[in-house]
Amino acid sequence: MASASAPRPDRTADAAFAARAADLDARDPLAAYPARFIGHDDPEIVAYLDGNSLGRPPKAAARRMADLVEQQWGRRLIRGWDEGWFDLPLTIGDRLARTVLGAAPGQATIGDSTTVLLFKLISGGLDLRPGRTEIVLDRENFPTDRYLLESIAAQRGLTLRWLEPDPALGVTTADLDSVIGEQTALVVLSHVAYRSGFLVDAPAAAQAAHAAGALLLLDLCHSAGSVELALDDWGVDLAVGCTYKYLNGGPGSPAFAYVAASHQERFAQPIWGWMGAADSFAMGQGYEPSPGIRRIISGTPAITGMVAIEDTLDMLDEVGMAAVRAKSVALTSFAQDAAAEVLAPFGAVLSSPSDPAMRGGHITLDQPDFRAVVARLWERGVIPDFRNPTGIRLGLSPLSTTFAETWAGIEAIAEELSA
Repeated sequence: MASASAPRPDRTADAAFAARAADLDARDPLAAYPARFIGHDDPEIVAYLDGNSLGRPPKAAARRMADLVEQQWGRRLIRGWDEGWFDLPLTIGDRLARTVLGAAPGQATIGDSTTVLLFKLISGGLDLRPGRTEIVLDRENFPTDRYLLESIAAQRGLTLRWLEPDPALGVTTADLDSVIGEQTALVVLSHVAYRSGFLVDAPAAAQAAHAAGALLLLDLCHSAGSVELALDDWGVDLAVGCTYKYLNGGPGSPAFAYVAASHQERFAQPIWGWMGAADSFAMGQGYEPSPGIRRIISGTPAITGMVAIEDTLDMLDEVGMAAVRAKSVALTSFAQDAAAEVLAPFGAVLSSPSDPAMRGGHITLDQPDFRAVVARLWERGVIPDFRNPTGIRLGLSPLSTTFAETWAGIEAIAEELSA
């Protein structure tokens, strides 16, 4: 194993980047927020650079979850359903819509996994465009999105129109214009590409879809909590996202769904369950969907899995998404500069847009040795993640990541490459 003190040919830039990181932290308007997360001062974690895979737990979440178990569940027992749990997916959904999604109330709900919600919204979206035979998607989208669309297309006898974007960039408006046509029912895109971080021009994508009479579904897994969103103003029809990344809901915390109000009256999702019925407790024969966004819910929602989201929403309410986005841009720009100086000499190349306005909250660097390097980094408490075939992805969560931490991680990558 390489030593943490392995020499590098040129260390002249290190002091300058360390000083720059310290200065940026000193001037950071969000400097107080990393201390509000468990583990921020853990000496065994030198740099946590994977917040876009699993966010750190907020300290307040531990207290909230303890209260849920000890008081709401422990003392109120089944009465908890009448005292808030029944509507909690919608209550948190409205908070998420206001704080993060840029959406009016009544259009978002929490529940199920991202995969299940994607299935519901893809199916319902296709049914809103009967007779159309094509779905537009891209080969750089997250595997689950691609696999699920392949499955649905096979079941329904539909045609997939594949886009082939530049892997270091993403789907452009010109790409969409080249494939969307009169048979397009649905366009499915990740707002922020999971590997490159490319930020799709969502308003333009919505306009391109709508011009052909199609609908736009956005995957917001790498967007929610890291970039500003305005789903209503952009004209997005449907959206799904997870809550365990920048929203810090914890491993396996339930995803969220957005269905624009204009579609809800006719929207029919395929997994009917009692919690989505018009009168859940009537237990009547035959399913009648609830009016509004509740119709997206199927079975009993995962109350214990969603409560931690509220603590990140509290913080996002305090600072506003504009400040979060500004910190995100500053973090990724600093990481880009540092990588260009100390990692490029080892052959590392940026596989993300160089313009921060065109990317989300992470950057990816490619170098042939990175698979082995990541394994060694994890052993020394530096935690990015690896993305095939040769990529290190640096996920910099604005509320919990410092500039000094970011520099420590990049410096450690350089040390491993020089060993």
